[in-house]
Amino acid sequence: MGLTLVVLAAGMGRRYGGPKQIEAIGPNGEWIIDYSVYDALRCGFDRIVFVVRAEIEAAFRGRFDKALGRPRRVEYVAQSLSDLPPGFTPPPGREKPWGTGHAVWTCREAIDGPFAVINGDDFYGRGAFESLATFLSREAREKAEHALVGFKLANTLTEHGPVTRGVCRIGEGGELREIRERHRVAKRDGIVTSSEDGETWVRLSPDATASMNMWGFGAEFIAELSRQLPAFLVSNEAELETVEFFLPEAVGRVVGEGLARVRVLATDEAWFGVTFPEDVAQARRKMAVRIAAGQYPAKLWGA
Repeated sequence: MGLTLVVLAAGMGRRYGGPKQIEAIGPNGEWIIDYSVYDALRCGFDRIVFVVRAEIEAAFRGRFDKALGRPRRVEYVAQSLSDLPPGFTPPPGREKPWGTGHAVWTCREAIDGPFAVINGDDFYGRGAFESLATFLSREAREKAEHALVGFKLANTLTEHGPVTRGVCRIGEGGELREIRERHRVAKRDGIVTSSEDGETWVRLSPDATASMNMWGFGAEFIAELSRQLPAFLVSNEAELETVEFFLPEAVGRVVGEGLARVRVLATDEAWFGVTFPEDVAQARRKMAVRIAAGQYPAKLWGA
C-alpha cells in the first residue's frame, strides 16, 4: 500500500500577517511546501493531500496540478468551519479554523492507508522524511503504532523571536510519554530558555526532543479522531468561538489511555520555517546554501 503525505496549509497566519504557506523561498518562487513535497516523493511517498482554506485552494491547484502531474495523485481538502460531526454547527462568532486535529480529520475520505502529517510552513529536511517513510513502510508495524519525528530543540529556534515548542518526554524503547508545550522558547545569552509569564525563565536542554508536528499514522488513527472530536466539542461548548482541537493533544489522549504507542524517530536535521516576517530572508539564504550544495535543483519542478 502506498504512503500519503498530508500537508496542513489552512492556517491563517495572523501573527505573520498573511498566508505564510505561499511565501516565496526558492530562486524561482518555490514555497517551503514545494521542498517538503519534493523530499517526500523521493523518500517513497506517492500521494499528496493538501489541507487548505477555500480562498487559497486555486493557488495550490494552479501550482501542484502542473508540477506533479500524472501519475502523481494529488488531492485538495478544504478545511471548513461547518465540517463537523453530525449534530454540531459552528457558533456565529467563529472565524479561525478548528485546529490541526480537525484538519487531519477533514481528510477522512482521502485516507486509505498509512500517512504522514506535516505543517506547510516548516522545512524538515530529507532525512526526516526518510525515517518516517521507513517506519510507515514496515510490514511488521503494529496496528495503533504511530510515530513522531523528534528534532533537537536547539535546531528548531528562530533568531527573530520566541516560539512555542512541544518538548517531549520519552520513555523506554524510544516511546513518546508526553508532549509538554513550552512558551516563549528562545536563546538568551546563548542559553535555551522558556517562560510562561515573560518574567520567570527556565533553562531547557538544547538537546531536548521537540515536536514540529511531523507525524506518521496508520489509517486507523482517523477513527480515533472521529471518536475524540465530538467529545471535545461537547466538553468545550462554552468556548467554541475560540477553542481548537489540536493534533498533539489528540495523540496525547490515546497514549495516556493506552490505546496506541508512538515511537519517536530522532533526527539531526535543522528545521527552519516562517514564523515571523523576518524569517523569510533567512529561509531564502538557507535554501540557497542547500541548492549550491546540490541538495536541490535550482528549478525544482520541470525544465
